[in-house]
Amino acid sequence: MTQLSRRNMLKLAALATGSQALGLHSLGALPAMAQTVSANDYKALVCIFLVGGNDSNNLLIPADPSSFQAYQTIRGALALPQENLLSLGSNASVMLNAAMPNLQNMYQAGTAALVTNVGPLVQNMTRAQYLSGSMPVPFALFSHRDQQIGWQSANPATETGLGWAGLAADQLGQNAGGSLPSVISVGGNPVFMYGQKTTGLSVLSTTTSFAPECGMPSNACAARIDAAQQLLSLDSGAMLIQADNTIASNAYGYFSDLSYAMKAAPSLKTIFPANPLATQLYQIAKIMSVRSSIGANRQIFFASFGSFDTHTGQLQAQTKLLGQLDSAIAAFQQAMEELNLSEQVTAFSMSDFSRAMVPNSAGGTDHAWGGHQFVLGGAVKGGRMYGSMPTMLLGGPDDSTNDGRWIPTISASQYTATLANWFGIPTANMASVVPNIGNFAIRNLGFV
Repeated sequence: MTQLSRRNMLKLAALATGSQALGLHSLGALPAMAQTVSANDYKALVCIFLVGGNDSNNLLIPADPSSFQAYQTIRGALALPQENLLSLGSNASVMLNAAMPNLQNMYQAGTAALVTNVGPLVQNMTRAQYLSGSMPVPFALFSHRDQQIGWQSANPATETGLGWAGLAADQLGQNAGGSLPSVISVGGNPVFMYGQKTTGLSVLSTTTSFAPECGMPSNACAARIDAAQQLLSLDSGAMLIQADNTIASNAYGYFSDLSYAMKAAPSLKTIFPANPLATQLYQIAKIMSVRSSIGANRQIFFASFGSFDTHTGQLQAQTKLLGQLDSAIAAFQQAMEELNLSEQVTAFSMSDFSRAMVPNSAGGTDHAWGGHQFVLGGAVKGGRMYGSMPTMLLGGPDDSTNDGRWIPTISASQYTATLANWFGIPTANMASVVPNIGNFAIRNLGFV
């Protein structure tokens, strides 16, 4: 335990700009806020970010004999045995990694869809165009940090500090009359949650009470917090210091409101497994359960899990991670059904990039580009694959190099716009959330 500091409080509670601040709230006002929120007018998006670049070439494997033979030949020691793969149906063109039986069940039940060969694109391009340099490519392609930003901003042409979730909140407005920002991260402080006017709330996923820990008895902690808040109210006379104080004050306010609301959160019967992602998804489910108390009718959540940066020892590392991912999403979907929110909550995966089809000499894979994602929820038009698998040919039409770094045939912008459209962003306003969506003829992929 460490002494409670304002910086730690910010990490524990929230990050909030002064311009968008809702300020400190009267706790007694929370029940009144709930009266303005209709239970039927609720939607939430949940981003599950697979940090490090999940090798989705070993998530979805081609089912037809000739493509599977090509997969085995190219993958070499990283090829998965066909007898261990999970079938998605007699007519399915792909098979699923054996570590994902719950995703298999959701797909077959129609509550999960697969989106194939998707990744950041400024605009569609061919292999010839990529090699000739005649078309713009995403900023700092193949870089972890920059491709994470490209996914989270839906603006891969340039480095930016604005995320599409924050921009969506700008368009819809923070939850009117609500006590918390509409974008909440339990997986760090991502670009994803920052808009022009919106700054999301960042909370630790490891706390169960949303109360600060300062290594002292509760009354001593309370005294420290009270003293800190009084210090923040003092006028320093310096604009930057005052702005910083405003941010911290808003953090205390959000923190207090969330702590108060969570005291009345119902107990979940769903058992979540003991792994880092499941802990985050459990926190998201608990926050959703008090949506009326905090006046929320639109929420976007961010969870992160990994690292999937498997340059070495990929088979063992990825199998473990995918198993944890699979059990976590199964518990989350069960919790949504328990809360009667399955139709109103859509979860989806993102990752830095996929990885090269050709393994490296260390039993791993190196950074690549297009990959495969999944979407979950009762509103999903599931049991289907959206898009097509890349041609299993090194130096073929989908290979940006000669190592199986697939050029996406679906852009992350199209993927994002489809989710944002379901969430409530009109097609006419989509460019304010997904800046380069105008570069693509199809702007809604139809999976939700």
